[in-house]
Amino acid sequence: MGLLFIDSQSGRYAPAAPGRSAVPRDAFGPEAGLSSPSRTTVVVGPDPSRSRVEVRVELKPEVQDAEAESVAHALGLLGVASIRKVRIARIYDLEFEGVDAAEAERRARDAVDRLLANPVVHRVAIRPSPG
Repeated sequence: MGLLFIDSQSGRYAPAAPGRSAVPRDAFGPEAGLSSPSRTTVVVGPDPSRSRVEVRVELKPEVQDAEAESVAHALGLLGVASIRKVRIARIYDLEFEGVDAAEAERRARDAVDRLLANPVVHRVAIRPSPG
């Protein structure tokens, strides 16, 4: 998950621009001996109340993937050379609010078991979501 900042005017989290450096919460204000500018942004890191998990679902290697075979064939017809194999996967980016990373992963596994994958034909990878 990327860095977030708090806008002092709205008090809301928003994504930080790439390359921003962290600014301590007390960089402005009476404790620091500085007056606050009219619009202050403070980088606080990832939103602590949210956890994101990436779930990747794809067919097991022994299951025929007709869609992937069709894509491989079409790419060959389009002149994309040297493709040996194509695999198709679905990626679910699940964001949970108010839970830690371990609980978010547990809930993602529950979602996989109940809806997102069929254990007979699918293999599943679950990991913390990047960015």
